[in-house]
Amino acid sequence: MADSGEIAAGATLPRRRRKAGRAEARAGVLFALPWIIALVVFTLVPLILTFVIAQTKFQIIGLPTWVGLANYEAMLKDPAVWTSARNSALYAVLSVPIKLVLALILALLLNRVTRLAGFYRTVFYLPFLMPAVSGAIVFMLLLSPTGGPVNLILGALGFDAPDWLRDPSVALWTLVLLSLWPLGVETLVFLGGLQNIPRDVQEAAELDSPKAWHRLVWITLPLITPMILFNLVIGIISSFQVFVQAIVIGGTTGTPAESTLMYMVVLYRAAFRYFNIGYAAAMATVLFVVVLLLTLLVFRTARSWVYYEGESR
Repeated sequence: MADSGEIAAGATLPRRRRKAGRAEARAGVLFALPWIIALVVFTLVPLILTFVIAQTKFQIIGLPTWVGLANYEAMLKDPAVWTSARNSALYAVLSVPIKLVLALILALLLNRVTRLAGFYRTVFYLPFLMPAVSGAIVFMLLLSPTGGPVNLILGALGFDAPDWLRDPSVALWTLVLLSLWPLGVETLVFLGGLQNIPRDVQEAAELDSPKAWHRLVWITLPLITPMILFNLVIGIISSFQVFVQAIVIGGTTGTPAESTLMYMVVLYRAAFRYFNIGYAAAMATVLFVVVLLLTLLVFRTARSWVYYEGESR
């Protein structure tokens, strides 16, 4: 039978553990406090203010006037909003899957490189460090119909070189092409997933199937689905927020013929050209809701195609 000293020691042990747990939790909150403050100040507060300002008529100078849903009703009657929304949706549908496929191909190639691997990874990441404005200007020079090297090469090969920047049927494709320029982040994410595939799994797959295509479809792709999900969500969010490239190439009017007029350009035009802050806030609110719904839809479908290690199905 335990004496009183052992019983007292057994009773104090859980209390010590609870005390240590509370101290650890306080330390965790303390370390996370700067991030929490930044989240509240720079994300939650502006988000709430945007929702509120969207219900007002606010011209920067003077006090805002409450107008309820009038800004949203005006959006429904604004042809520029519909044109830009259609262009932005088409841009997202075209650019996101092409970007994912190209980044995956690059990652597969880099994963097989053994010599100068760091050099090649740096080369593919460097375009991401270039300012978006500079990248757009470089593309305009490369694709110029008068003396641009791309059209000169196409002409020398016997192809009819398109007018990339002034043909309405091609201009949106030029923006899509420009979005493929900085593939570094997506490629590195895929590369990290490929290099985390266990070696014994790869060897077993090589013994089971000699065809590389089968190993890619049935082994490699399922094991990197979390990375595909991450790149897909980030790609959707960033594609609907394309702004710098669109305004550099098409200006605030989306030339030629509004074919490059993106939703963010119309939002910028409303806020900083016409100083209609309430209307711009309503546009931002709608964009937030659309992107949120698309992201939730992707996460909802992810349950059926994303595989996590150790997860049972």
